[in-house]
Amino acid sequence: MSRITRNLNYSEPIEVEEGVFWVGFCDDESGLHCNPYLIIDNDEAVLIDGGSRPEFPQVMMKVLKTGVNPHHIRALIYQHFDPDLCGSIPNLENIISNKDLRIISEKSNNVFIKHYYVTSGLLSIDEIDYKFKFQSGRELSFYKTPYAHAPGSFVTFDSKSGILFTSDLFGSYGKEWELFLTLEKECFNCADYNDCPNKKDYCPIPDLLNFHKEVIPSGEALKQAIEVVAKVPLSIIAPQHGSIIHKADDIAFVCEKLFKLDGVGIDKLAHNRAGNDSGSIEGLKRRLAQK
Repeated sequence: MSRITRNLNYSEPIEVEEGVFWVGFCDDESGLHCNPYLIIDNDEAVLIDGGSRPEFPQVMMKVLKTGVNPHHIRALIYQHFDPDLCGSIPNLENIISNKDLRIISEKSNNVFIKHYYVTSGLLSIDEIDYKFKFQSGRELSFYKTPYAHAPGSFVTFDSKSGILFTSDLFGSYGKEWELFLTLEKECFNCADYNDCPNKKDYCPIPDLLNFHKEVIPSGEALKQAIEVVAKVPLSIIAPQHGSIIHKADDIAFVCEKLFKLDGVGIDKLAHNRAGNDSGSIEGLKRRLAQK
């Protein structure tokens, strides 16, 4: 992709595709890099997973540097309800200052999102037939990915750019970070991520896999989400954490690795307690009977 270059300036908005900007925050201290995205379509704009309250100044400065008038932001889309996505909602509402602004999420997310002191109209994706339409006719389509990682998680596909915005899905956690993930052909058959065949000091794959083991509740939830993603005619995956995956071979490789990933969420605990399913319950029953 011609827009992807080395030595990016992360203090500036970065155009991923025409009219689609990364307006995120590079956190070198914690390693949790957050990636809000702004889509500008003529005189309208949409902000996806807008970020936390502490990050608001950096995110808003990047939004302004794109040249968009904040008043033209029609919707704030939140693909789950965590504070690293939703914490800045009151700040955004104040700056946007648009009575027609809508906050869009899944209905089970909205139960929690309203507690961020939302003053705008709160919409569920099922109320709008899982689509958001710009006046130009451009559409954003929403696909539910339950429990990846929240019950109401979903992903957002922009058919014009080919970008699938995936929130925590395809995310990563690590201090070594670049906005765009680029793998080499040797990565696809690597058997030891601690011994890079290209002698690189850092491999991004372990951070990506470990993130999913910690964040996604179970392997079944992750498999189901990958199956949903596999049916979308995407060309780019843009997660809310970690790096954008933009090469077809890399997308296919990462999808396969995640689909086959073991020890995800509760699964690793379930494996440790195999064969001891009834012991604790029987013990509880005996103690209760003695009271």
